Amino acid sequence: MEYEEVTIWKGIEFSENWSNADTSKFDDLAPSWYKKRKEFEEGESGYQEFLDRLKRQHAIETGIVEKLYDLSEGITQTLIKEGFVESYISHNDTNIPPKKLMQFLHDHFEAMDFIFDLVKSNRPLTVSFIKELHHLVTQHQDYTEAVNTFGKLVQVELLKGQFKTQENNPKRSDGQIFIYCPPIHVESEMDRLIEIYNEKSHNKLNPIILSAWVHHAFTQIHPFQDGNGRIARLLASLILIKDGLLPFTVKREDKPAYIKSLELADDNEPQELVSFFSIEQKRSIENALNFKTEKTYNSLADLANVFNKKVEQATSRQKVKREKELSDNRNKIFHFIYEILGEVKEELRELIPIEKAWTGVTSIKPDDQEKYYWHTHQITEYASVHNYFFNRNLPRGWFGVYFNLPTNSSYNLVITVHHYGYEDDVIAVGAFLEFTEKFQEEEDKKLIPINIAPFTISLEQDLGIRTKENLNSYIHDILKVGLSIIINEIN
Repeated sequence: MEYEEVTIWKGIEFSENWSNADTSKFDDLAPSWYKKRKEFEEGESGYQEFLDRLKRQHAIETGIVEKLYDLSEGITQTLIKEGFVESYISHNDTNIPPKKLMQFLHDHFEAMDFIFDLVKSNRPLTVSFIKELHHLVTQHQDYTEAVNTFGKLVQVELLKGQFKTQENNPKRSDGQIFIYCPPIHVESEMDRLIEIYNEKSHNKLNPIILSAWVHHAFTQIHPFQDGNGRIARLLASLILIKDGLLPFTVKREDKPAYIKSLELADDNEPQELVSFFSIEQKRSIENALNFKTEKTYNSLADLANVFNKKVEQATSRQKVKREKELSDNRNKIFHFIYEILGEVKEELRELIPIEKAWTGVTSIKPDDQEKYYWHTHQITEYASVHNYFFNRNLPRGWFGVYFNLPTNSSYNLVITVHHYGYEDDVIAVGAFLEFTEKFQEEEDKKLIPINIAPFTISLEQDLGIRTKENLNSYIHDILKVGLSIIINEIN
């Protein structure tokens, strides 16, 4: 059988395509994170627990992605929340001995701790540090698979904290062999990676782009015999954490998109990978904004001092100004969606004849005192499905894209605009479908969920064309899914 060789390594460089990559899917929410991070740094309790959960999630998922082990989703959530306790694991939860699983998980967690310690001590990124990191990650992994001279898959002793001495070009099930950097060039290529990283870091390159580039460049070199994927994600995390962001984790369900984006970057098309990093970081920020923290106080005097400050803030000009800015941006989001759906209405009326369905758009803004609260129950259900807190006390509104059929029935695709999490500066856009059927004087209504996660936007920024473009893309995804559901529902 002939095998097709695919050359991944082409010599490390930083092309213009990386500099021009779009990070707006992260930028949409970033300002609210930087505000929240400041609150965390001022001593709100719970932040360390939030970080530990992120570290535990990274530790679990990185091993699953690399096929070191399998772990059921149920026990995964328990271990993230409660910690790595072997007694929680039953026989059917994993495909390796629980003791061995615990060793892997603790190694991965310690490696992430090592990353945080490096950032705290302001230690520079060096080749020797990367080797230390590899040794830490592979503490309890003694062997890896390799192909011998007869083409057989064999177990060989793993070199820990040392660069590879033999080729490590994996073969896929379709027969493709991926060619990484030869051992003779690894040292010079790793030096080059560090050199470019230092240069771009000094020039304040966007941390999302920089972390994605370092991750990709490292995977092209593939400097270690095994564990390269784990180290690549840790290095990406290091760069993000250095810039006040959160660790980079690839979840098992996202692996196909992750691999595809890496392969596109191999052909100097980095946008998909940068978008993957942007979305993953945005998800972590959403979790942070939805993680309830509280400050702890040791005395009545401390509490009284906070009380006085709160009253002062509530009546200050600064607060009034901020609330106006938030309101203006919230209204701007409504205006963006209004314009987008106006174009959608015209397009639908061109595509769907009136005898098939009467289509149109309705809208209710937050200042509509009579109807703004409609769909409160549905929004609460939607937020519950997507694991976030919906603050019903803050302004909200909605849009409806309706399809009135000649059968005395109608579908209304409701697009809600409401606040996300425990902060007052994050808006969520989400959707669900309502079906109404009329029987003489009565109506029968049915709620149909749409399984699309909310689109979140920070109000702590100047909203521009990028935000509108991202909203446009999201709303069209909702419309395509909603219309597909309607087609399947019609009998």
